[in-house]
Parts: sequence; structure tokens; C-alpha cells
Amino acid sequence: MFEARSLTVVLRTKKGIFMQASNPFNLNDEMFMKKALDLAVKSLGRTSPNPVVGCVIVRDEQIIGEGYHLKAGTPHAEVHALAAAGEQACDATAYVTLEPCSHFGRTPPCADALIRAGIKRVVVAMKDPNPLVSGRGIARLREAGIQVDVGLLSTEASLINEVFVKVITTGLPFVVYKTAMTLDGKIATETGDSRWVSTEASRQYVHQLRNRYDVILAGSETVIQDDPALTCRLPSGQDPVRLIIDGKLRIAENAQVLSSSAHSPCVIATTQAASHEKIERLNHLERVEVWQYDTLRYVPLEKLLRDLVRHGWTSVLLEGGGRLAGTLIQERQVDKIEFFIAPKLVGGDGPSPLSGLHIKCMAEAIAIKELHLDMYSGDLHVTGYLDQSITEIH
Repeated sequence: MFEARSLTVVLRTKKGIFMQASNPFNLNDEMFMKKALDLAVKSLGRTSPNPVVGCVIVRDEQIIGEGYHLKAGTPHAEVHALAAAGEQACDATAYVTLEPCSHFGRTPPCADALIRAGIKRVVVAMKDPNPLVSGRGIARLREAGIQVDVGLLSTEASLINEVFVKVITTGLPFVVYKTAMTLDGKIATETGDSRWVSTEASRQYVHQLRNRYDVILAGSETVIQDDPALTCRLPSGQDPVRLIIDGKLRIAENAQVLSSSAHSPCVIATTQAASHEKIERLNHLERVEVWQYDTLRYVPLEKLLRDLVRHGWTSVLLEGGGRLAGTLIQERQVDKIEFFIAPKLVGGDGPSPLSGLHIKCMAEAIAIKELHLDMYSGDLHVTGYLDQSITEIH
């Protein structure tokens, strides 16, 4: 067990005078909050449209209860942790990765549950950006005489809830663009062959992404060329909603996305250019929905993304193709990239991963921040956040 001690922060004022500010957290606090964060991560991809939250109840430096939010509409993390702690929760400390809620939704307020249990102190990683909660849960606890300390590991807490933060502050889903390319920037050869650009290990990781995100998005060209099923192939995985953007409704009626055994819906977004007869036939297929927009050529992408949120789908994994990805980036709708760069060269006029993006001069190039590189899979795996996204997550 770490030795508990108070930390002191030294600050310099604008006049150059030093002052000391007491930090309310000690090393044990950080250890218990990391445990709460680890619990929250367990439900990534399962709580939409709610955030992921973990909670640990501690008494005499021992964990007496823990829990995390499993699914929207079910008890929150604090309720699970308090149930595990029982009567021992009285005078204990609760570590929560997100501000306890103070309003009635599908479940009662967690702030009230902490008060009733007799919790003495609550350590909160970050305030809830939801206007229904933001600051109110903390105020409610303090009004009840509970010590509340806020901000411990707030960056880490914000990162695991980047989807929720984006949705609650903008009304738009969090969008990640995943692609595999050769070292010379091709997602296929000039004949269209793309199997396989990346390694088996990289492709397994992609199924982990499909298991985590609510929606997998592809353009009609990708479906026509590759005929993918767009399912998750992990043994206990969850199939994402398959979303196909097809302005003229060109995809074949026997495409795998329409006839596969996936347990999730397949949504096709189209325009007034689509055949009404084909729309009728597709709408009669099991788990297939056609969303027709009142446009003549192109599906209105921002409206489509907002419609996803209205259906409770808050995260999108974009898997192709280059024209659609480039257009979404051009419209500032992509938040993060997951690029797999294979140590291969194919040359020629093969397709680009961002053929729909048109930058006129290098000064306007989109910067990637918080860049992370690794080669654990045999490919160079590049992740990062677009510097032009609509909202700052971190």
C-alpha cells in the first residue's frame, strides 16, 4: 500500500511571487481512482448513449465495494458499489470517474444514494458535461455535508468518455476513421485488389474496434467493390449497426450487409435519386432500414450523423472508402484516426485513403495531435486526433 501523504503545488503569480496551494489528493487517492477508471473501461461500447463510469468505495484504505455502469437504463456505478459495500459504506470514501448524477432519468439520482449511505467523502475525476448534471451533483453532495474533491485524473477520465463528451456538447457522434494502406499510401492496387493490405493481427484489432463502436460506416463503392459483411467476428463480440451511404441506391440486393446473419440493423442512407421500388423491397428485408433524405444527389452528412444520435447511437467507426472519408474530414466530422500502414509497396494508380479530401496548399493541411505509433501487429499503427474536429475532447 502506498504511503498516504498530502501533496503541495507551488505556483508563480504574474508578479513573480511564490505561493503554495494545498492539493486535496494523496497517493492512495490516485491508486483508488485508477482502479475506478479500470472498472469504467470494462463497459466501453456498451452504455450508449450514457457515459462509462466506474466507482470504488474505500474505508480504512481498503476497497469494500466497487462497480461500473453496465448498460443504459440499468443501475449506475455508484449503486453497484454501494450495494457491494453494504452498511460499511457509512463514513467511507467514494471514488467516481464522473460526477454523480443529481436528476431522475431512467434511474434515480446517484448523489442521493451516496448521501443515504452515509458516505463521508467523494472524489470525482471530472464534472459531467451534461447540462442536466454539470455541477449540480457536486453541489448536492456538499449541501449534505459531504467533502467533495474534483479533478483527480481528469484527463484520463475525459479520454475514456471522449464519445460521451462529444455527443453531449455537440449533438454529433464521435467518429473514428480506420483504414489500412501500403507504405506508398494505397488502400488497394490499381486493379482494385485489397486483400489483404494489413496483417492478421491488425485485422483482429479492427474487430475489437467494431465491438466497441455503435455504428460501422461505409460508402456504397466499398460495398460494391468488396462486398463486406461489416460484422464483429470476436467470439463474444457485438455487431455494430451497419450504415451504408448510397445516394443512388446502387448496392446489390444480395450484398452481404443485407443478407448476413448479423444481429444488428443495416441502415442505408440514400436520396431522392433512389428507386422507390427498390426502397420498398429493401425495407421488407429483415433488419434493413432505408433512410431517404430530401436531397437530389448527396446524403446530407451532418443531418445523418445527428439522426444517429437521435436513435441512441453515439459512436461511428468509418471503414471506407477514401472519397467518403475525405468528405467527412473536409466537413470536420472526423475526430480520430486509426491508420494501419503496411510495409508494402504497390505503386500505380491505386485508390487513396483520402481521395475525397482536397487541400489546396500545405499551410492548410490538417494536423494530427496526440499522435501515437506502434508496430505490435507488424504494421505501423498510427492513432491521433484531428486538430480541426468540432469539439476539443481533451
